Amino acid sequence: MDNFVMSLLMAAPQAAGEPAGGAGLLTSMIPFIAIIAIFYLLIIRPQNKKRKETEKMLASVKKGDKIVTIGGVHGTVHSVKESTVIVRVDENVKMEFQRSAISSIINPAPVKEEKEKIEDKSEKDEDKSEGQASESEKN
Repeated sequence: MDNFVMSLLMAAPQAAGEPAGGAGLLTSMIPFIAIIAIFYLLIIRPQNKKRKETEKMLASVKKGDKIVTIGGVHGTVHSVKESTVIVRVDENVKMEFQRSAISSIINPAPVKEEKEKIEDKSEKDEDKSEGQASESEKN
């Protein structure tokens, strides 16, 4: 079998004026390199980016988040364990899922610090509006 392949390769015609292997090998490799680059840019890179975003989302799951599982179950995270989460689906119904079974977080639970910042900002806005109202009364 090897002899047959070798005889075919040796009998292959070479173009006139073309060196015996240096430039011919390079020009034949360019399409393969281009195909690999296209696959990387269009398939592998976006897939890796999405995988990293999913890992980040799964790591940020916390109590109170509203989630959807890959099976379509909607619920609220009741508690979080190392590799699983307990999801409250209804009043007295709790189900335990693997973290990898979460497809998306619909409405992340607000962090207490964010709530305080929002409240402080609304208080400042109220103070400003009261100050502007008293200035307009003076004029």
